[in-house]
Amino acid sequence: MSQHPDINDNITGTNTTDEQNPNTTNNMSTINSATHTATSVDADSNSQSEPTTDKHIRIVNTFMKRRTHMNKNAELALTAPEFAHYLVNNSFGDGNLDGIDDLRALFTDSPNGSAAPLTLEIGFGLGDSFIEMAAAEPTRNFVGVEVHEPGIGKCAYMAGTQGLTNVKIINGDAIQLLKQLPENHIDRIQLYFPDPWQKKRHYKRRFVSPERMAIVTRSLKQGGWFHTATDWEHYAFWMVEVLDGFTGLSNQAGAGNFTARPDFRPMTKFERRGLERGHGVWDLIYIKD
Repeated sequence: MSQHPDINDNITGTNTTDEQNPNTTNNMSTINSATHTATSVDADSNSQSEPTTDKHIRIVNTFMKRRTHMNKNAELALTAPEFAHYLVNNSFGDGNLDGIDDLRALFTDSPNGSAAPLTLEIGFGLGDSFIEMAAAEPTRNFVGVEVHEPGIGKCAYMAGTQGLTNVKIINGDAIQLLKQLPENHIDRIQLYFPDPWQKKRHYKRRFVSPERMAIVTRSLKQGGWFHTATDWEHYAFWMVEVLDGFTGLSNQAGAGNFTARPDFRPMTKFERRGLERGHGVWDLIYIKD
């Protein structure tokens, strides 16, 4: 999971990772926040909601990317051949997604095979909780999509040192990726601690919107889950309003309600610290009808 940026009028922030960003307006925001989908860069505050039909159309970003320090382990994982099988595409640069149109096919030669339950995590940050979940469910396949190279490297390094065979990592724009995938393809899509984009004029950048959820839901299997969590109260209630009103998804906890944090979602040290200080975290699980 990555962290909320310090969003200012110049929009110079970016999503950073669990251990990296202390500059937020909510102490719990130093917990985390998914890097999320990068659609193509468009900082024009007058941009309209994106269409969902043409995967090549430039649409509004849900994140701002910047370079941060990469440690030696992360750099090793991005360059050494023993980690290459975790990296689906080029892990440096913008992430070319050409030809990535079937996530299940990535596991054809793995012990689980291509028919195993499939989870896609959007914006895994440094990958700590993503890898913890993959290790805890070895019979489920996990694909993570991220744009932050140090996080991609660290995630691949952890997967390799633990010998995981159910993990694949993609560098690039999650919305672009989802548009390329078949319908009814994924069992679970998870989006943990997305950037809340606090300023009203930035709300169009929030990942949870009717336009983006149409793309997400299309790729989910019937009965599949969309699971999100946030430490930003306004965004939590924003998501309830958007998702409860979205045709094709049902709130697992009932309309207007939040779900208690499920055991399978690891609690980060930042989340635990925030809860100890009385800050809130809200989980939502929606099931495709």
